[in-house]
Amino acid sequence: MIVNWVESVVDRNLARSLAEEVSVSQKKKEVVCGSRRTFAVVVRSRPAKMAELRHRGPKDTDPTVQQQPSEDKGSDNELKAEKDGVSDSESKVDSGVPEVPVPADDTPEVLNKALSGLSSRWKNWWVRGILTLAMISFFFFIIYLGPMVLMMIVLCVQIKCFQEIITIGYSVYHSYDLPWFRTLSWYFLLCVNYFFYGETVTDYFFTLVQREEPLRILSKYHRFISFALYLTGFCMFVLSLVKKHYRLQFYMFGWTHVTLLIVVTQSHLIIHNLFEGMIWFIVPISCVICNDIMAYMFGFFFGRTPLIKLSPKKTWEGFIGGFFSTIVFGIMLSYVMAGCRYFVCPVEFNNDSNSFQVDCEPSELFQLQDYALPSMLESVTGWTTVCLYPFQIHSIALSSFASIVGPFGGFFASGFKRAFKIKDFANTIPGHGGIMDRFDCQYLMATFVNVYIASFIRGPNPTKVIQQLLALRPDQQLYIFNSLKAHLTEKGLLPALEEAAAA
Repeated sequence: MIVNWVESVVDRNLARSLAEEVSVSQKKKEVVCGSRRTFAVVVRSRPAKMAELRHRGPKDTDPTVQQQPSEDKGSDNELKAEKDGVSDSESKVDSGVPEVPVPADDTPEVLNKALSGLSSRWKNWWVRGILTLAMISFFFFIIYLGPMVLMMIVLCVQIKCFQEIITIGYSVYHSYDLPWFRTLSWYFLLCVNYFFYGETVTDYFFTLVQREEPLRILSKYHRFISFALYLTGFCMFVLSLVKKHYRLQFYMFGWTHVTLLIVVTQSHLIIHNLFEGMIWFIVPISCVICNDIMAYMFGFFFGRTPLIKLSPKKTWEGFIGGFFSTIVFGIMLSYVMAGCRYFVCPVEFNNDSNSFQVDCEPSELFQLQDYALPSMLESVTGWTTVCLYPFQIHSIALSSFASIVGPFGGFFASGFKRAFKIKDFANTIPGHGGIMDRFDCQYLMATFVNVYIASFIRGPNPTKVIQQLLALRPDQQLYIFNSLKAHLTEKGLLPALEEAAAA
């Protein structure tokens, strides 16, 4: 009996001690695992101990740690990523660049065969030159077709540029399979174009709009309709948000809106410049083209000094050569075009023929005037005066902007392409890249021209005032007539006008 009792007591004590040892071992294991989870965070704050922690031997570690080699391997990989300063997920979101497809060489086979014996440098020179001449010829052709075709071309270019930029965004983040991204992008493009072109139609086709009842209703509530359309797209975006991709979806929402700001808004300004007269459309675009060509030529043959790191092939020699060439080209082109009514008259809509017309009496801006030369130039040239169109003086400002500030639009595009490690926006034009590669400077130029016209050229337009007066009710027209009559009588102008009419 006593022996049995002693054995039972010993067994209970042994079981209790074994349970305590197991409990202590589990606590140690939990502590070790918990420390391993926070290992990367500790290393961030104390990078000097990283090597010591990595090379810690089994003597300094609990034996339970040795039972999980796969976890140790994962921790080492994580430490390596943390040492580089970014995690795998952050580097994927930040770079995302391998996702962008590299455009293939789309040079026509005929040119490849004809230029097969040349080096890559000279082959690129000839390809760019031939395609440039082709684009210039096409530019002259659409000018010949008239302002309506020019507007359609601007719209097509806008859509293509938008597609190229949005495609880059989609190519970078397509693995996330964002819902409705492309659909919403094109929907917002439609909304913005409806707003801007609706404003243009109301402004420049006022009589036609007032004559047609459906157009008049759309014009009256145009801004409300535009806002309702945008609000619909906004709600669709909110409904498309997915829990795992919130940040990325807002990235792309901003991507779309910045693209709309850069492309659609500035192409709308190009249309406004065109309505002021085709010369305000052709001269700025031609100056940018000339600067691009001459900067490339001077840089190709004489370039030695790099201009900016964003675009390593740009040189100071090309920049300076392009500047002086563009100034001379702008003055000469302005002199040729300023004498032609087809280019200088504002583009107006003729209600009788339901078509555009560009016939008018040229303003003083496009009439030859004599200007006295400074004494220094007079001593050099021997001339006391020079006969110029006032527009030629304005063309110096346009040419200067095209050659000094305009290239920064290209530098901006170069920085954008470097951020995503792509050479061109697309491969639409062999040797030149995409349409956006050719119009990166044009959009910046269009904004400057529009601001320049509004600040220094445009004045009150009597035609638009009369159109608005005719749209008023009869009692409102009589009120304005009596007010204007009283104002002219007070200034003493009305009697003189009546006497002149009687005579």
